[in-house]
Amino acid sequence: MTPQDHARAAADLLQAEATGEQIGLLTKRHPDMGMDDAYAVQKAIYEQKLAQGRKVIGWKIGLTSKAMQYALNIDIPDSGILFDDMAFDSGDTVPKGRFIQPRIEAEIAFVMKAPVGGDNVTRDDVLAATDFVAPSLEILDTRILRVDPETGKTRTVFDTISDNAANAGIVLGAQRHAPDAFDLRWVGALTFRNGEIEETGLGAGVLNDPVESVVWLARRMAQYGQSIEAGQVILSGSFIRPVECPSGSAIHADFGAFGSVDIQFA
Repeated sequence: MTPQDHARAAADLLQAEATGEQIGLLTKRHPDMGMDDAYAVQKAIYEQKLAQGRKVIGWKIGLTSKAMQYALNIDIPDSGILFDDMAFDSGDTVPKGRFIQPRIEAEIAFVMKAPVGGDNVTRDDVLAATDFVAPSLEILDTRILRVDPETGKTRTVFDTISDNAANAGIVLGAQRHAPDAFDLRWVGALTFRNGEIEETGLGAGVLNDPVESVVWLARRMAQYGQSIEAGQVILSGSFIRPVECPSGSAIHADFGAFGSVDIQFA
């Protein structure tokens, strides 16, 4: 793909976000696109959003579980960018029509007090740079069709990364914990939709330890000349499968002693 192709794909995805009309698979339009192309499209989205007045508030890490990696035939996570208009408070109601096909995932969020970056970042570096950890939900959406109607082919990881790693929103719980207050491998959540349990999982599903997920992000960002900044929120990756959230869904994620998070969809 050329830089012009990247910019056009980004513009099409932003148009889809604004109108609620999904676009076709980028991997069908550009059969030879690769990982670098996907992140170049994501960067073009970032540049266009900044030009629109948006601010970066953090990063999300996806595809951290073995199940999702096997499903997409990859062996590494991916990442996306959190913007200021994506933040919701626990208990909020998402307006009807805000998203196209929203889903949620339960995650542990890291909020940073110091920058961290470089290709040799360690677990201790991440813990030292973390202000607090908190229960959270990520709201996913897709501005790209999940399945091509003509060929029946599903979107690939390159489509998903291009689409800002399917990121659409973040809901932070009210609870705040020191990063070493819990063994995050054993922090889990019971996730309910309309009062019925949908999914359960443990933090260990995220690269064996959510801290290692943030280490991976810092090292990956270093390859692109980026670093995690003080004050940013890092969604470390889901330890449950995505839960569909059609209109009328009420989501409650019970993290036990770690806290809880709620979001409703009008």
